[in-house]
Amino acid sequence: MNIDNLTIKKVHNGLVKKEFSAVELTESVFEKIKKRNKEIYAFLTLSEELALAQAKRIDKKIKNKEKIDILAGVPIAIKDNILVEGIKCTAGSKILENYIAPYDATVIKKLKKREAIIVGKTNMDEFAMGSSTENSAYGMSKNPHNIERVPGGSSGGSTSAVGDNQCVIALGSDTGGSIRQPASFCGVTGFKPTYGRVSRYGLMALASSLDQIGPIAKTIEDVKILFDAIDGYDENDATIISAHNAITTSKQIKIGIPKEYFIKGLDERVEKIVRKTISQYEEMGAEIVEMSLSHTDYALSCYYIILSAEASTNLARYDGIKYGLSKKSKNLLDGYLQTRQYGFGEEVKRRIMLGAFTLSAGYYDAYYLKAQKVRALIKQDFDKVFEKVDVLMCPTAPTTAFKIGEKTKDPVSMYLSDVFTVSVNLAGLPAVSVPCGKVDNLPVGLQIIGNQLDDEKVLEIAGRLD
Repeated sequence: MNIDNLTIKKVHNGLVKKEFSAVELTESVFEKIKKRNKEIYAFLTLSEELALAQAKRIDKKIKNKEKIDILAGVPIAIKDNILVEGIKCTAGSKILENYIAPYDATVIKKLKKREAIIVGKTNMDEFAMGSSTENSAYGMSKNPHNIERVPGGSSGGSTSAVGDNQCVIALGSDTGGSIRQPASFCGVTGFKPTYGRVSRYGLMALASSLDQIGPIAKTIEDVKILFDAIDGYDENDATIISAHNAITTSKQIKIGIPKEYFIKGLDERVEKIVRKTISQYEEMGAEIVEMSLSHTDYALSCYYIILSAEASTNLARYDGIKYGLSKKSKNLLDGYLQTRQYGFGEEVKRRIMLGAFTLSAGYYDAYYLKAQKVRALIKQDFDKVFEKVDVLMCPTAPTTAFKIGEKTKDPVSMYLSDVFTVSVNLAGLPAVSVPCGKVDNLPVGLQIIGNQLDDEKVLEIAGRLD
């Protein structure tokens, strides 16, 4: 069967009308993955046995004329830093090469309850550190629109899987744009919820105050359905926020255009497409207002200081003692050093060293504490503009997908790929990237940013483009 262009509702209607079975759909998905994965390399691990067992249960329900959930039978890919019980979970790192997850992340429990079919774990930059998936210890993913280009990162495996129709929906994690930037590069829709709306229990931590799990799909409607499934309270996550705001229904919305996001370095062709898309909202009755987020220039530096500091602390647990890779040595200290030296890649080592430095005596106040103060100012900027507008709109990334190897020798150039996305994580806001056009057959993404807890409003406004 042809699985291209399937959406959640198309899968549901097809199953209910018995146009195909859950097993037939699942087998077709694996057939396509196995055919395409050599070229795109979106998946690190396939969970074929689990998926077919799930599919058989759904077919049995349909045969017995039982009602099935809207997500039942829908093939979903999971980023390889989210735990699925009994399935390998590497976070794209050699240090966890043979690690088997002992329990389900909360989002996975919720998806299993809704009977979504988990087809496998997707490739990613090691421990989510990267913007291109080139930092994966197992080889990089490719952009389905042009295999000479990167899919973005760190959720590049999930976005390339959806973009290449190897699954219907996927989960990624977003620490500084790791869902939205690759969604823009791969021409799919990626949503980063308000910090705390989705449980992080069972997500391998990079930077705990920035990380957020979010949905990736082909349409806003599918993103809404998947977000609704994973959203909500979890007793295992102390940072969780359980809140649903009433969404806007008025066409008379105000859209803010942050001038700091239309700067030198932004590809003129990308800017033209984004501004043309924003003008469509104006034609629908929206008021467009130019705004200023005055501390934006400091966001990238602030972000990488905080991220590296938290990463160096979180990754201290990978010591070769409790789990994961363990290098034999004559003494305990050499065991630590050899395990981490072999197990971590260059980018991970770079950020651990930077984080350890910024947290060290004599530098904590100068770097980490100052970055936290700047973070508060960035949040205040957003608070002020959201007193005047409903959402902000800007490019998701300053360029389309860049060529493989183009930025690997210049880490700062790579970091600049996230220049329009990191502020959202620093402020804990919801934001979505939606496809809005192409430059040289490469997708361009429009980013729509909302105030804290305005997740539903952001998705509703994004949906007006459909």
